[in-house]
Amino acid sequence: MSDKNSLFKWYVVRAVSGQENKIKTYIENEVAHLGMDSFIEEILVPSEKVVQIRKGKKVTKDKTYFPGYIMIKANLSGEVPHVIKSVTNVIGFLGETKGGDPVPLRQSEVNRMLGKVDEFSLQEESDIIIPFIHGENVKVIDGPFNGFDGTIEKINEEKRKLEVMVKIFGRKTPLELSYMQVEKL
Repeated sequence: MSDKNSLFKWYVVRAVSGQENKIKTYIENEVAHLGMDSFIEEILVPSEKVVQIRKGKKVTKDKTYFPGYIMIKANLSGEVPHVIKSVTNVIGFLGETKGGDPVPLRQSEVNRMLGKVDEFSLQEESDIIIPFIHGENVKVIDGPFNGFDGTIEKINEEKRKLEVMVKIFGRKTPLELSYMQVEKL
């Protein structure tokens, strides 16, 4: 069993940026169609979940951690590298020399990259770290007061809200805003 595992190494495939998930599906389909499933153990597009506010609503979106790159754990023998490179929007393997074989990642690089992926997949919305401090200057980026600058007066960790003092018509007015509605200046 250890002999079989030693044949599988991690490689990085360069792909058209923004198309990583689509290309991952293309590679999986092409490999399955040609009956080469046994040569590919895992295909991974490292990504993290990002919470944004769009039109007043909280939207969770996947953000690719390494744009333009797909990680593949495979046994690249025979026609497998050629099949992967021939998939639409695949540029080639990272570290590949002209006419040479693809270069596998070192184990330390794999551990670091997979560690980052695990770190992001474990992170929940409830684990949001408060990125602001009392007295900090911020800019409102969402809501009716979009574009106004202010100073943080209070931080309510339970509600995940900030009280920001904003100057409106020459008077300081307190606003209660979520963390996602402001950014640091």
